[in-house]
Amino acid sequence: MRPPVLDPLFAPVSSLNGVGPKIAKLLSDFIGFHPDREATVADLLFHLPSGLIDRRHRPGIAYSESGQIVTLDVTIDRHQAPPRESRAPYRITAFDDSGSITFVFFHPRRDWLMQMFPEGERRIVSGKVEWFNERPQMVHPDYVVSPEEAETMPALEPVYPLTAGLSPKTLQKAINSALERVPHLPEWLDAAWQSQNLWPELDDALETLHRPQEQEDLSPASPALSRLAYDELLASQLALAMVRATMRKLGGIARKPSGTLQRSVIDALPFALTGGQQSAIADINADLAEPVRMLRLLQGDVGAGKTVVALAALAQVVEAGGQGALMAPTEILARQHFASMTPICEKVGLRLALMTGKDTTRERRLTQEKLDAGEIDILVGTHALFQGTVTFKDLALVVVDEQHRFGVHQRLALSAKGRGVDVLVMTATPIPRTLLLSSFGDMDVSRLTDKPAGRKPIATVSVSLDRLEEIISRVRAAIGSGQKVYWVCPLVEESEKIDLAAVEDRHQVLEQVLGQRVSLVHGRMKADEKEAAMQSFKSSETRVLVATTVIEVGVDVPDATIIVIEHAERFGLAQLHQLRGRVGRGDKPSTCVLLYKGPLGETAGARLNIMRQTNDGFLIAEEDLKLRGGGEILGTRQSGTPGFRIANVEDHADLMEVARDDARLVLEKDPELKSERGQALRCLLYLFSRDEAIRLLRAG
Repeated sequence: MRPPVLDPLFAPVSSLNGVGPKIAKLLSDFIGFHPDREATVADLLFHLPSGLIDRRHRPGIAYSESGQIVTLDVTIDRHQAPPRESRAPYRITAFDDSGSITFVFFHPRRDWLMQMFPEGERRIVSGKVEWFNERPQMVHPDYVVSPEEAETMPALEPVYPLTAGLSPKTLQKAINSALERVPHLPEWLDAAWQSQNLWPELDDALETLHRPQEQEDLSPASPALSRLAYDELLASQLALAMVRATMRKLGGIARKPSGTLQRSVIDALPFALTGGQQSAIADINADLAEPVRMLRLLQGDVGAGKTVVALAALAQVVEAGGQGALMAPTEILARQHFASMTPICEKVGLRLALMTGKDTTRERRLTQEKLDAGEIDILVGTHALFQGTVTFKDLALVVVDEQHRFGVHQRLALSAKGRGVDVLVMTATPIPRTLLLSSFGDMDVSRLTDKPAGRKPIATVSVSLDRLEEIISRVRAAIGSGQKVYWVCPLVEESEKIDLAAVEDRHQVLEQVLGQRVSLVHGRMKADEKEAAMQSFKSSETRVLVATTVIEVGVDVPDATIIVIEHAERFGLAQLHQLRGRVGRGDKPSTCVLLYKGPLGETAGARLNIMRQTNDGFLIAEEDLKLRGGGEILGTRQSGTPGFRIANVEDHADLMEVARDDARLVLEKDPELKSERGQALRCLLYLFSRDEAIRLLRAG
């Protein structure tokens, strides 16, 4: 049950003054945190200003700088109305002691302007000044008042992110109405920590942020914003810690086989394990041997050999009498895992099966019967297959590959498919420490930092699109000497149609110029079309593959040695690094060509520089974080911190660490959240939509 003290904050925004059904829908689509319901008063209060306009700045006309927002005390001189049918703007000249200015209006109501700007009278006018041909003008001023009404103009005005159809005045009115609803909530912060930081109470913090008195009130380090960011981080860390505690409480099974099967798998490999792989396998074996569920994240750069570690772990649980499952995000990737694991499994006697969406009902039924009878040791498939109907005789370990959005709830749901199921999550996206804490705070982490022997570093160059013909002729020479080439075009959701056309055009141009068949893969194609295109590239029927970023994750063609990334300036660093990892998988030197359209902005230029300087994914991930904020790691929302509305990785990283420790201490002392602070923390979890964790308390 949500604590009743929070009810005013969970009222729908349509209950506020001035918010009708249309505005409520706009707000819900724009700031709502739950797609299936109307935004709440709390959602509105957590929509914070991005800046502040200071209308106290009154330099006089001659001393107003171009682009500045100023307030001027002027005398109206005369109106210059355009002819009736003309599209020319309406101009009004005015002056003060220092000079004169023109106010400009497009499509105005003339009678209204005559009334607002009476000739010969004084007016206080506020807005943005622009200088043209050494003359100042102000287009559509924000405020025009008589000297007697000057007090009604706000001296300081917060600026909010807006969406089409939502005016600043409507939003401000709704927020003022929301501020009046804020109840006094019980304090969930540790008293000593709060006073050490001079942090205000929650209601005062919200008041300060929505009615700032100085620019500093909105800075990330201000007491009000730091307080709210910490609240949000604490809610997140507390929820993750509770999930972890629940997983531990549900109990695991100690799996301590002799290790013979795992050794056979390692001996069957055509190469020696790296140091990183050896220590990751040792970590996993130690986890499996404990009567506590394993929740481990295996981070390895592109090509660091995570699949081998997963197979060694799966062998360990099979020898202990259980079954294993490997889940991949796409069918292409699931088939690839199956193909790479089959020879080793056949050698050591592991019974491996593949289940995909293409299976007929009969094939699916046969696989399911074998799973239930315990005649399959390891099942490989996509994430979709594991939702719901698939059952196992004795599922012991689930390996989840490369799924950034595979959240806490899915981890719990999977674990319900067996007794004490252990979970290993793998990612090729090197994740910076602060993001690790925010998304995977409930997991232990192993990192593979060394590459398998024989892998050559990839030479990276950046080239302007003006030199496209030169690059195409180099590609022609490379395929003439037997090499294979990826050609990647960007695909951005908003302009998908244009970009799709761009990919198809590039494909046609390359086929014409190179005089041979070129494979094409993009997201709008059917699965079997993609599969066929990939197959002809792998089998060398075609030597060039034109693709959108669908090839970014896990496509393995060891003899591909060149990747050309068109419009590289449009990609994030982590994504460029992932794409580059498609080459350099064999023993031949490889090249990555970053084609960019100039002139480059500062951030894009910095990205391409970092790509040229290093192949180290972990270093790149840290740089990426500095350049663009966390985003959903490699997700579509490319800035801010995943799942957070207020906290921000760069600004509040130190608070994340404190929140994690705070959450752990709380649960050690008060696992049921029954103390006075515990009850207050329940309010916090509800407030930041982390109430799933409270359900775990009840279920546990």
